[in-house]
Formats: sequence, C-alpha cells, structure tokens
Amino acid sequence: MHDVVNNNKPAFKKVAECLYRHSDTGIYYALVKRNGKQFRKSFKTSDRKLAERLLKDFRGQVTRLSLKRNVSSITFLELAKHWGEIAKAKLKPRSAARIDTSIRQLTPHLGILSLRSIDAAACHEWEKARCAEVGASSFNADRGVLSRILDFAVREGLLLENPARVLQRRKMPKPSLVIPTRDQFQKLVAQLRHADCRAEHAANLIELLAYSGMRLGEAVSLCWGDVDFDRGMFTVTGGEGGTKNHEARTVPIFPAMQHLLERVAANNPARQTTARIIPIGTAKKALGTACRKAGLPSFHHHSLRHYFVSNAIEAGVDFKVIAGWVGHKDGGILVAKTYGRLRDAHSFEMAKRMTFSAVA
Repeated sequence: MHDVVNNNKPAFKKVAECLYRHSDTGIYYALVKRNGKQFRKSFKTSDRKLAERLLKDFRGQVTRLSLKRNVSSITFLELAKHWGEIAKAKLKPRSAARIDTSIRQLTPHLGILSLRSIDAAACHEWEKARCAEVGASSFNADRGVLSRILDFAVREGLLLENPARVLQRRKMPKPSLVIPTRDQFQKLVAQLRHADCRAEHAANLIELLAYSGMRLGEAVSLCWGDVDFDRGMFTVTGGEGGTKNHEARTVPIFPAMQHLLERVAANNPARQTTARIIPIGTAKKALGTACRKAGLPSFHHHSLRHYFVSNAIEAGVDFKVIAGWVGHKDGGILVAKTYGRLRDAHSFEMAKRMTFSAVA
C-alpha cells in the first residue's frame, strides 16, 4: 500500500505505522512486514481508535506466527492427526471415536491442502459439500472439529487466524420426547418379565433406569458397593468411563428403586461389593422386542430417564433438585427447557381440582 492517488484506483493513505485508511470508504487496513514478508488485513471499521486496538492484536499475531520454511508445507491432515492425538487423550472412547469420524470426512476435502492455503473460501466449499450429505447434528460436530483444529494451528503459530470462524452452526430441529406413560411402563416391564428367563436382567435394567434417572452407562456400571442401604443413598460414578460431566454424585435411593434393589439382592446373597448390580451392558434388543410385542412405541434406554424426570416433575420436585439427581450442573436450566411443557400440562391438570366457586 502506498500514498498514491490516481484516477483509476482509490488511495490508501498511511495514517500511522502499519496502519492505512482507504480514501473512499474510510476503512482502516493493516500492512505489517516481518522477515521480508507482508501481512495485510482489513479491520472493516472506520473508527480510528478501534483500528489502532485491532492493529495491536494483529501485530501480536504476526509476531507469534512461525516463519520456519518447513511450516508452510504442513498439510491439514498432518496437523489434524497431531491435534487429534492430543485432544483424545482425556476423552471417553465414544467422544474420541467421533473426532476420528470427523477427521476422516474432512480429509477428502481439506486433507492434502497445505495448512496456510486453507482460507474462508475453502471452508465454505467444504460447508457446501458437507451440508448436502448430512443433517445438522453431524455437520455441527464436524464443523466443531474443524474449528478446533484450526484454533490449535493459531495457538501454535501456524496460522494468523482461524478461517473456519466464518462457518455458522446449523439450526437443530427440536427433538420430540418419547416418554412412556405409567401404564405403558408397567406394560413394558410385564412383557419383559414374562418373555423368558434371559430377559430378567433386561427387565431389571429397564426398571433401574426408570427408578434412578441414571444414564445407561451409569446404570450398568453401578456396583453393590456404590449402594448404601443404611444411609439410603447410592453413588453414581459411571465406572471406568466416568459420568458425562466427569463428576460422581450421591443420590437418594427412591422407594421404587429400593424395592428393585432388595429384590435383586435377594437373588444374589453372595454378592461382592465390586460386582455390578446389572450384569449386562444393554437391553436394546430385549427392549425393542418387548415394545413390538406389547404394541408400544419404540422406546429406548434414554426414554426411561425421561420417564424418571417426568414423574419427578409431576410429584412437584424442584427443577434444581431434579438436576442434581440426574447429573446436570446448570441448576435446572436444561430440565426446565426440556421438560417445561410437562410441568405446564401437570399444572393444568392440578388446576381442575380448584373447584371452589367465586363469590356471587
């Protein structure tokens, strides 16, 4: 950029060291040199003070940028694999597998490109292709991984800024909750109990999920040593994989759960404290079969967690308390957002009991 004016091109006037102003639009631009290389950027503002602050940040980015010769040859795939190994170190297997899936799908579009050749246009090309292939959930997961990889590149001085920041999350369709009614739940358990002896563990698991509010991984990891009958409490640890928020929680043993545990314990008099209460890892097949034979909707393991929460709401339990029971750390916000309509429906039912008459 130079302080030159001609009839064909607008001028960029130098107003401070490394800072230029467009004569027609008034927009400020940066031109920073380092080791013989030039780095340009539009600040997209006509505010001088703001431009000066942005220039300071931009110069810091340029200073942190690695100018080693071999850096320019790093491909996106090479960096993605390196980042992936670091990111997966503290993740559960399922979350780590999702990162691998995203990297695999990003590779055909971006893998062979040199890292510094990936710009906003390349990100939009990937977005266009990916949106045509998958739904919002998968796209958002892949977009998140792409952005995290390029954020890592910025922190390591490999990029000035993250070009994936131009990509917007796709709006997720609001899922409809499939929650068993009490009659449906009883019908489901009865079908499982009368199926055959092999379905006993599946029936126990379904009841445990419904009476405790635990997630599947938490329920199948619950050991006899986690249950304190004397204090009326049980501790949710999630086993080796841990809970979703990586924190154990202590929850009261609810009456229905108490009866279930006592019944299962009576059939296991020699139980070890380290033994799992439910010896199976899933009841998916038995659950699907029972729903079909009983003429019920296709319930899943998580439907029983919804069943627990809906019963708690109908019993008038505070959202914050429910959140603590099921392992949410937001003080009940998610419970209110997800299940608020259940509270409203219950409220209208309760209103019908207000039968006293108005004063004439």
